[in-house]
Amino acid sequence: MLVLLRQHPAIAVTTAVIIALLVWGFWPRPVMVEAVEAVRAPLAVTIEEEGRTRVIDRYVVSAPVDGIACRVTLEVGDPVQQGQILLGITPLESQVLDPRSRAQARARVSAAEAALQAATEQASAASAAERFAANEVARLQPLAAQGMISREALDRAETGAKTSAAAKRSADFSVEVARYELEAARTTLEYSAATASGTPAETVPVRAPINGRILKVQHECEGAVRTGEPLLEVGDPRALEVEVDVLSADAVRIEAGMKVLFDRWGGDEPLQGIVRNIEPVGFTKISALGVEEQRVLVISDFTSPAAQWQRLGDGYRVEARFVIWQDEDVLQLPASSLFRYQDGWAVFVIDGNHARRRQIEIGQRNGLAAQVLAGVEAGESVIIHPSDAVEDGRRVKIR
Repeated sequence: MLVLLRQHPAIAVTTAVIIALLVWGFWPRPVMVEAVEAVRAPLAVTIEEEGRTRVIDRYVVSAPVDGIACRVTLEVGDPVQQGQILLGITPLESQVLDPRSRAQARARVSAAEAALQAATEQASAASAAERFAANEVARLQPLAAQGMISREALDRAETGAKTSAAAKRSADFSVEVARYELEAARTTLEYSAATASGTPAETVPVRAPINGRILKVQHECEGAVRTGEPLLEVGDPRALEVEVDVLSADAVRIEAGMKVLFDRWGGDEPLQGIVRNIEPVGFTKISALGVEEQRVLVISDFTSPAAQWQRLGDGYRVEARFVIWQDEDVLQLPASSLFRYQDGWAVFVIDGNHARRRQIEIGQRNGLAAQVLAGVEAGESVIIHPSDAVEDGRRVKIR
């Protein structure tokens, strides 16, 4: 080597440099990692879903009768008082008579006039028969008193007089019926949608059931309505609740009386609430990815002071966080530092410049952090997002 160095110094130097580069290139390098310390801090396990506010008691004001509803001048948000007239409903107008219907109506009027005349003549005949029967009884009574005629003849005369009187009353009633039928037939011609009667129509008032505000106007313009058709929705927006649809698997973890926080409602601080009811019936909903999900409605009430959320209204969006579990002093690690190992959980703890695999026992998890029950002490550094290059005893360097 010394001879080569004296005779060919350039070759010797080049060879030494190449050997040094090869050694440097194949020398094991530490793996660059990111690390975080195990700390004690508050930890909460929550279920987060999107919800919306709704008025607790909403009243749908419907049409009580068939008719023409007047134009609604109220707008959404207008305050109303209990008993206040919201709108009026007038009776439906008569149908317009086409030429054939008008001709038929005139014919019915003529028939009614003829029927009235016939009933009048029958009443006159019945009146004459009644007078004759009465005169017959008056003539036979003295003869019966003197014994010149039998009692049976007088009884027959009196019975005939009563029958004639009843027939006369029946004929008079028939005249009244014919007169009313004539009036009804004439009314069909007089009262039509094409002609104005000049008499103001009767109006049925529709009143507000409670003190509150108009939530929805379903029939704004004037027009025909049917009995039971919804016209307005009235409610008190000061009495709000929050409905949140959660997965059925999460609904079984939620209980009545559980604390819930409402974020992203428009204020700086989250609002507090409490779960009032978990509905026992689920429904199917298609997610944004097109997956069918079984979801359940959870109803919650606000517990924050009313002054903080009074600007909320019906149908406003909120983010609900149901607090399943929480503690103020919990030893925890990021969930990204955990990995499965021998049917349990483990982490890589940084010991000097080397990574040491250590099995740990965890408790509650919220997706971002996990509670550490055993295996790691507070202040120890663990590797987050460990790659496949990290092994037990491998040299590491914190990036």
